[in-house]
Amino acid sequence: MYRLIGLVLLLVACSTVPKTITVGRYRASDAPIYSIAALDTARLVGTWQQVAGFGPKGKCSSGQVDIAKTAAGLAVAYQLCLSGVGATGSGAMQPDGRGRFVVPGQPGPWWVLWADTDYRTLIIGTPSGQFGFILNRGGVFSADRIAAAREILDFNGYDLRQLQLGR
Repeated sequence: MYRLIGLVLLLVACSTVPKTITVGRYRASDAPIYSIAALDTARLVGTWQQVAGFGPKGKCSSGQVDIAKTAAGLAVAYQLCLSGVGATGSGAMQPDGRGRFVVPGQPGPWWVLWADTDYRTLIIGTPSGQFGFILNRGGVFSADRIAAAREILDFNGYDLRQLQLGR
């Protein structure tokens, strides 16, 4: 009897599946998502600070994105906190539709979901929901732009409970 119990316990211990954590599902997969059709790409040029992102807080620090105009189009250099993991890269931002770019070293395209009228705040997302982040430049990330950014992310299916401000 004890041998049988021991054998069962041994089999259960050997067949235990390791716990896996799914990272990067910050938006509902069936939710519609929209990029800006009237994006003025010339106004993206400059240095942007990451002020929010999705994922566990404290896993990495806030980041920065530098966008430059080159003869071939836009180029990007970035150091970001995406889904709680530091990500760095640089290269050409290849257009992939209106308000959409393929960015070197990224698992999915960057879609510009929103830019305020003065291009002080940008929201970047991806249809897969693997990441999303908010960029700001020119000083304070004001309460009205925070509220607008939250509304845009919510409209595009993002889970605001996972949004971390102050990256």
